[in-house]
Amino acid sequence: MKKILITGGAGFIGSHVVRRFVTKYPQYEIYNLDLLTYAGNLENIADIEQNSNYHFIKGDIADEPFIFDLFTTHRFDSVIHLAAESHVDRSIENPLAFVKTNVTGTINLLNAFRHLWQDNWQNKRFYHISTDEVYGTLGVEGLFTETTPYDPNSPYSASKAASDHFVRAYGETYKLPYVLTNCSNNYGPNHFPEKLIPLFINNILNNKPLPVYGDGKYTRDWLFVKDHAAAIDLVFHKAPDFETYNIGGFNEWQNIDLVKLLCDIMDEKLGRQQGESRGLITYVKDRPGHDLRYAIDASKINKELGWKPSVTFEEGLNETVDWFLQNREWLSNVTSGEYLGYYEKQYMHKHN
Repeated sequence: MKKILITGGAGFIGSHVVRRFVTKYPQYEIYNLDLLTYAGNLENIADIEQNSNYHFIKGDIADEPFIFDLFTTHRFDSVIHLAAESHVDRSIENPLAFVKTNVTGTINLLNAFRHLWQDNWQNKRFYHISTDEVYGTLGVEGLFTETTPYDPNSPYSASKAASDHFVRAYGETYKLPYVLTNCSNNYGPNHFPEKLIPLFINNILNNKPLPVYGDGKYTRDWLFVKDHAAAIDLVFHKAPDFETYNIGGFNEWQNIDLVKLLCDIMDEKLGRQQGESRGLITYVKDRPGHDLRYAIDASKINKELGWKPSVTFEEGLNETVDWFLQNREWLSNVTSGEYLGYYEKQYMHKHN
């Protein structure tokens, strides 16, 4: 039996990881720790909250005494650390919030884990989930590999790079058994509508402008969130200690081409005239320090652990659009802020 702490499990990627672990491994006790800031939404995992091996804890990884107390009480033998501030535009507005969560929060978890087990590392694992943005930007050629030097350009990516360095430093200094993965842009069901794909799905639904940065030529590698959750499962169970893997979709798209594809899929599903939604595209002033291109070489995880994406981008995008169209109430709760009351409704009355 394992006792696994999953941080950020009410967030977009975290909720898919929590669901997978709770349902696939009923013999594990899964503890989901989330502060439920704007991007944490318990509606994302309402379908599993009654499972006997699932436990939700509301709390802040940046609160050191709370984290130490939590580890002492529950004695987690594994941590899967997804909790992070992750929106680049927000990091430009408020860099310190990103330092607090992404750097200090990660160090608090590392310290508590180390303090609890006192170097008794057998069958223990600290799994840190990071981003391809730590590598900086690529020109038109080349791919990020696990040995690409770090060169972060935004406060967000700098904070994630710092947390990666601390995880590896704890591995070197204290022999704390970690694994680390850097993933490309995720998309899929339950995605908070500040990020490109869900934002544009919502805007197309409501006939609002689709704001495309600069000339729209920015290139990203897109990974279906369920494929990412499957990769996390595999790395957690099979990867050797102290290893790093890049997880990507082998799926590069320029923003403008992605937006046009999304418009066409939405037009078809909404019964609109083909090309109608493309009329909503508007070019807006570029964001500062905008990286031109990210692209991941995921051949190491493919060769060593046998992982590869299970869906094409068109299949994943179709499933994503279908999910948003079938879950308009979820979308409306998220965009109106009503989802923030779910915790009070579901949890507070049980404990009072």
